[in-house]
Amino acid sequence: MSRRAPQSPPELPGFTYLELLGSGGFADVFLYEQHLPKRRVAVKVLLTDRMSSGSVAAFTAEANVMAMLSTHPAIVTIHQAGVAGDGRPYLVMEYCSKPNLQARYRREPFSVAEALRVGVQVAAAVETAHRAGVLHRDIKPANILVTEYNRPALTDFGIASTTGAGDAGGLSIPWSPPEALAAVPTGDRRSDVWSLGATVYSLLAGRSPFELSGQRNSGAELLERIEKLPLPPLGRPDAPPSLQRVLERAMAKAPADRYDTALAFARALQKVQIELAHGVTPIDILDDGTPDGVVDDEDDGLTRVRGVVSIDPETAPAAGATRPAASAAASAAAWGPTTATGGGADADATHFRGPSVISPGLDDTVVAARPPARGASAATPAAAPAPAVAATPAAAPAPAVAAPPLPPVPAGVPVPGGPAAVGPTDPGATPRGSRRALWLTAGAAAFVVVIAVILALALPAVLGGGATPEPTAAPSDQPVDVLPQAAPRPTDLAGTVTPGGVVFTWTNPDPADGDTYLWGVAVPGGEPSLESVTETTVTVPADSSGRTCIEVLTRRANGQASQPATACAP
Repeated sequence: MSRRAPQSPPELPGFTYLELLGSGGFADVFLYEQHLPKRRVAVKVLLTDRMSSGSVAAFTAEANVMAMLSTHPAIVTIHQAGVAGDGRPYLVMEYCSKPNLQARYRREPFSVAEALRVGVQVAAAVETAHRAGVLHRDIKPANILVTEYNRPALTDFGIASTTGAGDAGGLSIPWSPPEALAAVPTGDRRSDVWSLGATVYSLLAGRSPFELSGQRNSGAELLERIEKLPLPPLGRPDAPPSLQRVLERAMAKAPADRYDTALAFARALQKVQIELAHGVTPIDILDDGTPDGVVDDEDDGLTRVRGVVSIDPETAPAAGATRPAASAAASAAAWGPTTATGGGADADATHFRGPSVISPGLDDTVVAARPPARGASAATPAAAPAPAVAATPAAAPAPAVAAPPLPPVPAGVPVPGGPAAVGPTDPGATPRGSRRALWLTAGAAAFVVVIAVILALALPAVLGGGATPEPTAAPSDQPVDVLPQAAPRPTDLAGTVTPGGVVFTWTNPDPADGDTYLWGVAVPGGEPSLESVTETTVTVPADSSGRTCIEVLTRRANGQASQPATACAP
């Protein structure tokens, strides 16, 4: 923040001034209350001494750029723009009441999870700007505000330009790439990628990337380190090496060694989220089509959001209730083919594999809505089924019993649990065929009782409702690992300088049949090109810098690879 005194807030029709929010080199920002619709807004007002024709044109360009992009969820929304009565141009913007990211990281570093989330969201905003042909050119923590919903919101496109512009004046040194700080500044999309990496680094480290504790950190020192010094390690045990490698590549000295797009950087951060088993942050871009000339081959579906089907427990059927048709169809598919005939409630109830209870002492009880046997017909008799009899408490309820279809019952023959017999009441009267029907009925009833008893004794143990059967083998005290074993990380990796090159050796702490090793020369800011070997040693030509580093991984026969081990010599 500048030490100069802020100018007085302008009188704006339809707005009431509340307080000063901040002052910069080109403008003051005030908090106003808008009358209609009633809300608090931030109003950015250009300084009087900056009101040259060029500054006003740049201010107008900023309004147009932000208005074009501000529908993005990670870009501050522009509500309107105008010229105050005293001639000063102003922008009316979304008010973000929470501290910006610079104020937050200076208080304490971000967690790895939050830094990754913010990095993906801001990178998506930058990618959207790039696809609209706009470079931001001043990405830094102070220019990322926080909305009421704890979302980052990129602001201050005051020095933004088209992607073909090369002027890079006005940048903030700690988050500026080397090419923007050169005698003849240049910049393209990869310059914004550098600043994105520097911003994420700052959130994690609690300082800008090239600030060194206990040393002078003036602009001149920072500029020299940005141009010459390798990116210092984060120094956080909870930050995986892969995250350091992502930041090194994003902040490579040469633009050609960086991620080509902000989208590629966002995807690299997503992969770190997956490695750490964090939730993957969606990438919000204005146009998810691939720009011409860009091969989109590294997405791996990471930006796709799939729907989730939820089941409301309030609408789930209660025990003993009849399932709706859709649920019944799903149940039938799980149990096997079932053919139901008849209509009304009973036709639907025959699909419900609900538990039924046979009460002791009630030999004539028949459970309503009994399911048919698998593959059998569920024909319903013409007479209405008997109502279910309330069951007495039992130790373990027996599952439903599938009864075979019964033959037609002649009039006058009593049916257990059925409606009252109708027909002749004379005990001596024996209708034609009644004896045969009686024997068939009695036999069927006996068969049902026998099957019910057998299932009542056997099924509870199988379904978990009764005693657990004795195991067929002695239980093991050791847990069963159903996943393939992860490949072990190489240990004792070390290099020895010889006249023929640098000889690196390592140890496999848990060798297995089929193990191979992937190795590559570790290059700061880039991904190593990995080669496969079967031995635990390689000879590498000495690097011209005098220090040679390699990265080695173990790969199992099932394709699983370990975390990399890195070592340098001398």
